[in-house]
Amino acid sequence: MTIQQVLLLLLLWMWLSHPCHTEMLFRRTPDLRPRSFGGRALGNDGKAIHRQKRGWMWNQFFLLEEYTGSDYQYVGKLHSDQDKGDGSLKYILSGDGAGTLFIIDEKTGDIHATRRIDREEKAFYTLRAQAINRRTLRPVEPESEFVIKIHDINDNEPTFPEEVYTASVPEMSVVGTSVVQVTATDADDPSYGNSARIIYSILQGQPYFSVEPETGIIRTALPNMNRENREQYQVVIQAKDMGGQMGGLSGTTTVNITLTDVNDNPPRFPQSTIHLRVPESSPVGTAIGSVKATDADTGKNAEVEYRIIDGDGTDMFDIVTQKDTQEGIITVRKPLDYETRRLYTLKVEAENTHVDPRFYYLGPFKDTIIVKISVEDVDEPPVFSRSSYLFEVHEDIELGTIIGTVMARDPDSASSPIRFSLDRHTDLDRIFNIHSGNGSIYTSKPLDREISQWHNLSVIAAEINNPKDTTRVPVYVRILDVNDNAPQFAVFYDTFVCENARAGQLIQTISAVDKDDPLGGQKFFFSLAAVNPNFTVQDNEDNTARILTRRNGFSRHEISTYLLPVVISDNDYPIQSSTGTLTIRVCACDSRGNMQSCSAEALLLPAGLSTGALVAILLCIIILLVIVVLFAALKRQRKKEPLILSKEDIRDNIVSYNDEGGGEEDTQAFDIGTLRNPAAIEDKKLRRDIIPETLFVPRRTPSAPDNTDVRDFINQRLKEHDTDPSAPPYDSLATYAYEGNDSIAESLSSLESGTTEGDQNYDYLREWGPRFNKLAEMYGGGESDKDTS
Repeated sequence: MTIQQVLLLLLLWMWLSHPCHTEMLFRRTPDLRPRSFGGRALGNDGKAIHRQKRGWMWNQFFLLEEYTGSDYQYVGKLHSDQDKGDGSLKYILSGDGAGTLFIIDEKTGDIHATRRIDREEKAFYTLRAQAINRRTLRPVEPESEFVIKIHDINDNEPTFPEEVYTASVPEMSVVGTSVVQVTATDADDPSYGNSARIIYSILQGQPYFSVEPETGIIRTALPNMNRENREQYQVVIQAKDMGGQMGGLSGTTTVNITLTDVNDNPPRFPQSTIHLRVPESSPVGTAIGSVKATDADTGKNAEVEYRIIDGDGTDMFDIVTQKDTQEGIITVRKPLDYETRRLYTLKVEAENTHVDPRFYYLGPFKDTIIVKISVEDVDEPPVFSRSSYLFEVHEDIELGTIIGTVMARDPDSASSPIRFSLDRHTDLDRIFNIHSGNGSIYTSKPLDREISQWHNLSVIAAEINNPKDTTRVPVYVRILDVNDNAPQFAVFYDTFVCENARAGQLIQTISAVDKDDPLGGQKFFFSLAAVNPNFTVQDNEDNTARILTRRNGFSRHEISTYLLPVVISDNDYPIQSSTGTLTIRVCACDSRGNMQSCSAEALLLPAGLSTGALVAILLCIIILLVIVVLFAALKRQRKKEPLILSKEDIRDNIVSYNDEGGGEEDTQAFDIGTLRNPAAIEDKKLRRDIIPETLFVPRRTPSAPDNTDVRDFINQRLKEHDTDPSAPPYDSLATYAYEGNDSIAESLSSLESGTTEGDQNYDYLREWGPRFNKLAEMYGGGESDKDTS
């Protein structure tokens, strides 16, 4: 039997068991007129209320979803009491889906569904029906509303919101521990039949897990599931509707379950004893090896703390737990010595830091291991008897005196001779030296405490058999003071005495300094080298002294400066003394003793001529000299007057526009390259700035080749014209006779303007005035350039 046949039988049973659904869906009334019952009711306004009897009334229509027939599915029939069967009435349908999903026969009132209907899209439709007169189009019945309800069928399977679930549960959990809950949904009507009643079952994952049929809660089904044996599980859950009965629809989902770790495994060393080796030269803090206990757990459950709990090397070694690798690193705690001890034994314990009390019954969560450490012999460098040496010596000792001795030994069992040396970087002046065999340090140069009070040396000790293995030790040499420096004046004293000074007057207070540093402190004594009739020294007994005058009055005319030798002595042994000379000037002072002038030259000046007057005279002389220098400079820069002062002279344009260049003196405006013109050299022009009768015949010079140096060419022309007596000094055009290479215009000078074939008339020069008489005489003869050539 197919599913469709089962559904049809189910619907037939439902109709037979509910006859009210198949009987008349409306009740006819004989007419539309209002009928009155036996009693009359009054309204609030006192009027009688008439109850109108309805002509028709509707119940619900029921329609099966997912209809698969070829014809339209019949829904029901509308009929009015006023319908006489003559076709005078017309049935009209409106509302949800009217005209599209639901259609009505206008004459008979039969309603059909035009297509398949899915209840999950819409569970019921509300429509309105009306019967009208076909001719008058007036309603014969009031509009009535009815509902078409869609009967559900089981056409939707249960679905899960997730295709794959991920869950976890601690390992070693008791049976029935909840893991995760999965929930499926069914789109069918939960209020009609069992189409939406879902039952859960497990298809994969047994016997480790189970699922509650009604709730979908997954629980553990086996005790003591160990993560170390298996960590990942895949469980498939099925959800089936119709209460899980045969014929129901189903859906599945996958649940990936991970067993999380708990601390149910103690740490264990893979072996009971381990042997390590360490050189005796290893410094403190050196890592010499590691131990590691394995733990099957992960994360913080596998964290281990290491410690040394026993052994004969607990004070020589330490152990540090490395968090990232979970190893115990054994390090050197104190310096090792092969000659003292060669083997140590340690007992190391490893213990979990996070212990779960539920698993105490599995045993202690700790383990121990024996670590044996052998110290290996190495060739150690020499060892000094001290970490540093301090020697004190007086600065006046003789050369070669031993100031101290350093001692070193070879710590190895096979003792080797030691050789000593000084690090010369610590004794650049080579003041000290050392005996290589016994380590005695002695002086090789004189000592001077005042130059250097301390000397910091470095002594090197090396084995003779292994010179590369060395040791250094600092040696501090302190130079003790000896009274070998005489005291001197503390500063330079500028001392003066007034001409009007009286006997016993203080003119200077002096003090002294000494480079030496005696233990009792400095003590100086002051005295005169010889009796002086003018001045005396009075010791203040506090390392200072006063200089006093011994007579009244001093004169710059007689003596302008006095020299006073003062003897300064110290109080140490041996006594040192020195003589310092004070220079005392005689100065003019006011009544209060303030110095006014100490210069003796001022006394030689004539009376009435003061210093200010001399300064004024000197300034006047300087100003006059400056004026003379400026006048001479201006005179040199004054320009010479031009030959032709007339503004009407045509050559004035040449000067104004500088068409011909500046000549010899103008080295910037003149193009020196134009001098290399062989054509211009051959084509000599006669000079027209002198009288033709006195003109000498020009000397022809060979043409300069194209590669002639310009400097040589200029020097040759200068030498040629310097020796020419007919060359005036101002005519640069005649001197060079150059216009440049391939110059079409040739010279633009007015002196060259008369180069035409015809004669040039210069008679008009006489009309210009007496200034041009000389030019008229020179060119007035009517001779052209062509004739003169």
